[in-house]
Amino acid sequence: MSIKVANAPVNFGIYRADDAPIGPATMLGALAGAGYDGIDSGPIGYLGIGEKLRERLERAGMGLAGGWVDLRYEDAGAFSAGLPGLEAALAVFAGAAPADGRFAPRPTLACPDHPPRVARDGAPGLPAAGWAGFAARVQEAADRCRDRGLEPVFHHHLGTLVETADEVERLLELTDVSLCLDTGHLWLAGGDPVAALRDWGGRIRQVHLKDASRAARDRVRAAGGDLAAVVAGGGFPALGAGEVDLAGVLAGLDGYEGWLVVEQDVPGSGQDIRRILDDQRANRDWLRARGL
Repeated sequence: MSIKVANAPVNFGIYRADDAPIGPATMLGALAGAGYDGIDSGPIGYLGIGEKLRERLERAGMGLAGGWVDLRYEDAGAFSAGLPGLEAALAVFAGAAPADGRFAPRPTLACPDHPPRVARDGAPGLPAAGWAGFAARVQEAADRCRDRGLEPVFHHHLGTLVETADEVERLLELTDVSLCLDTGHLWLAGGDPVAALRDWGGRIRQVHLKDASRAARDRVRAAGGDLAAVVAGGGFPALGAGEVDLAGVLAGLDGYEGWLVVEQDVPGSGQDIRRILDDQRANRDWLRARGL
């Protein structure tokens, strides 16, 4: 099979390795029982590292789909200061890579939150003069990943310096980095995930399948809420419950090989683990009913 379906700790509100509302063995067991083939790493260390990570994945029958590493590409000094963290993550991913490169962990390169954009929809992004340095540092990070035998993917994200379709296209023009298409974040940033698959398909090496609601986004932001409030306010519902043309997305995956990571972001506190598990089982059933 050319596509395998993974889940992610972000669906459980896990953003720190030392403050998780559910243990890794329990989460992996529940997701494996629901029919998932793999898992995103979440914060490095949550699933373990080295032999501990390999043992946990093997026990659950799961593969490692990849993991998030953000770096401040707009600031040369901050970027350099973050490189040890990138190298540490790459060591973890390389140690869990399978023989089949299609399903090797994808280092997921991204920007951290950009406060003006988090606070206000439509806030300006990177100045034109900043793109050359930004892209050069993304390219350096991508090259470091490839030196480890891993293919990186860049993740556009709402509330960061690369959130709109135009910004994604600019980055693709200036680098050779592959792309992680996040259907929900692109939708909330005003983009069209189906068009993205058509236009960027040759560069897409991972997909985060996420439904989203612009209606929820607009309601929350009209009340002064930020991105965290959008997440808490239902910006990312279960698959099929939002506005993203997920049927069109799945049709556009013809020929795609790799991980399809189901994501449904939830807040970092106050999680209802039973409801989350119900949603993730339902998400897997939704895909299974459509042949995945």
